[in-house]
Amino acid sequence: MSAGFLLAPLSLLVLFVHAVRNRRFSRPMQATSALAVLVLWPGLWSFGILTIAFPYDLESSSPSATVRMPSNETLRVGWGGDEVSTNYHAMTPDQRWAYDLLVEPAGHGSEVLEDYGCYNTPVVAPVSARVHYAVDGAPDHVPGEVSMDYKNPAGNHVVLQLETGTYLLIAHLKPGSVLVSAGDEVLEGETIGACGNSGNTSEPHIHIHHQRQDPKDRSLIFPEGLPLYFRDHDGEAMPKGGFEIRDGETALTGAIVRHIGADPPTSSP
Repeated sequence: MSAGFLLAPLSLLVLFVHAVRNRRFSRPMQATSALAVLVLWPGLWSFGILTIAFPYDLESSSPSATVRMPSNETLRVGWGGDEVSTNYHAMTPDQRWAYDLLVEPAGHGSEVLEDYGCYNTPVVAPVSARVHYAVDGAPDHVPGEVSMDYKNPAGNHVVLQLETGTYLLIAHLKPGSVLVSAGDEVLEGETIGACGNSGNTSEPHIHIHHQRQDPKDRSLIFPEGLPLYFRDHDGEAMPKGGFEIRDGETALTGAIVRHIGADPPTSSP
């Protein structure tokens, strides 16, 4: 949490008390209040308050990437799409068009990893590409609440470098499951790991996003996120996610999709 986010509410409180006591709210005080609110606003996004999509335009952002689903399972789109209402990632620049993909049962809050349909399911390469680098060895976290793992938010992950020179990041893999290393050439549909709950996550799912800059050179948040579309599945090219609260319970409302293309290869060349 930044110092600005801590000082902003304190400044507002001091200004409010001063204004009440002196029955006066001068222009400098108004300007200071406006600045404090401006500094405080991004911090509120962490609590889902007054969020907006990061102002990258879908139509003018390029290059985009179109790939297959990173799993052969029937998937529920937890988060996805161009708007914050269906994709909370949309408010951050690097993950502007990221997806969280689940396998049901999901979203129930259990603390047992095996209660989630996605856990330990194979994760496959969404496109034939060179492995830029891979990370393994991070532990799975207890599911049911956000792990707050900001030191290694992607957990165990694989980064593919595409022909466009941009990067595809697949995150939150199970420890010990990553099957590829830097420099490997993988074929589309080839197994690269298994779904886990490593990194900054609340339950087992497959996170995937497309970005311009090398993830090794720039940490999360700072890179430019790029459009990511899917093909060879029974749904929209950019499927939407989302949820509703019904009778106090979380109900997943995102699209249900499944890869329907050719069977994956059994080995790389």
